[in-house]
Amino acid sequence: MAKLDKEEKDLLDSFERDEWKPVTDIEVESDNYREYARKSFKKDIRVNIRLSKRDLEAIQKRAIEEGIPYQTLMGSILHKYADGRLKEKSR
Repeated sequence: MAKLDKEEKDLLDSFERDEWKPVTDIEVESDNYREYARKSFKKDIRVNIRLSKRDLEAIQKRAIEEGIPYQTLMGSILHKYADGRLKEKSR
């Protein structure tokens, strides 16, 4: 078996503890989650912010490395922060 990273190991452990339950109606569940995603990513408000040139250039460089537009990267960062999923990295 290939070496698993922590997330994969956690998933496997959860599965082996029989914590996963079958979905009774996959079409309804899929439609529900599709709707959640659509509402989550709806961009209906414009925000203007002021940044230092240095910060913007760093974000643009990171976006190029990720292969995405810098505004998409900024939106993703803000979404993760608002959702509590953005963690501070110790140096």
